[in-house]
Amino acid sequence: MKRHPVGRRPLRWLRRNLVVIAGALTLAYLIVPNAVVLVFSFNKPNGRFNYTWQRFSTDAWTDPCGVADLCGSLALSLQIALWATLGATAIGTMIAFALARYRFHARGAVNTLIFLPMAMPEVVMAASLGTLFLNMRIEFGFWTILIAHIMFCLSFVVTAVKARVLSMDPRLEQAAQDLYATPVQTFLRVTLPLAAPGIAAGALLAFALSFDDFIITNFNAGSTVTFPMFVWGSAQRGTPVQINVIGTAMFAIAVLCVLAGQLLGSSRRRSRRS
Repeated sequence: MKRHPVGRRPLRWLRRNLVVIAGALTLAYLIVPNAVVLVFSFNKPNGRFNYTWQRFSTDAWTDPCGVADLCGSLALSLQIALWATLGATAIGTMIAFALARYRFHARGAVNTLIFLPMAMPEVVMAASLGTLFLNMRIEFGFWTILIAHIMFCLSFVVTAVKARVLSMDPRLEQAAQDLYATPVQTFLRVTLPLAAPGIAAGALLAFALSFDDFIITNFNAGSTVTFPMFVWGSAQRGTPVQINVIGTAMFAIAVLCVLAGQLLGSSRRRSRRS
C-alpha cells in the first residue's frame, strides 16, 4: 500500500475542496456587506452620519418612515418596478418566442439589438433615452422613468425566456395537437407551463434591476425621487438609520422568496417521485 508523505496531505485536501472553499469565500464576500447593513440598522448614531457604532437601539425599526420622503420614494420605486416588470415581461416573452420559433428577415439584426443594452455601458443608454425625451419634448417624471426601465429590462427578460423556449421539446406540443387540442389550448396548457420558469426568472430579474437602478433613473427622472436616488441624496448630508432598516427588510424578503421557491420545487419533485 502506497503511503503519501505527511506534508502532502494538506495539499491533497486543498485540491479536493478548492471549489467548495472558493464558493464559501465568494458567498461570504456577498453576505458581509448585508450583515454590516443589518448591524447598523440597530445603531443609535450621534450626529448625521451612521458610519460609527455608538450603541444598540431599535428606534429605527419601530419608526422606519421617520425620515421625510423615505417611504414615499420607496413606494414609488416599488410601483415603477412592478409596472416595469409587467411591461418588460409581456413584451420580452413575445419577442423571445418570435426569435426562438420563427424565421424572418432581419432576425439576426433583432438579436443584436436585443443584446446591445446588456453589452453597452448603462450611462450610454440613460443619456440616449434622456436625449430622446428632450427632443420629443416629453416632461420628465414617472412615465419617462417607467419607459426607460422597460427598455433597460427588456433584454434580460428576452434572454431568460428565449433560453427556456429553446430547451423545450416541440414534440410535447405536437402530441397535444394530435390529441385535438386547439392552438390556444396547446399554448395555455402545454407551452406556457413549460416556459413559466424562464418567464418567472426574467420577471424577477427585471424587478430587481428596476428597483435598484440609479443611473438610468437619474438621467430620466426630472424632479421625481425614487428610493435609490433618495439614498444617494441622503449620503451627501448624512445617512439615516432607516435606510439600513429598509435595505435589511428588502434583503430578508428576497431571501425568503428564494427559500420558498426552493421548498416548493423540492416538494414538487418529491410528489412526482412518489
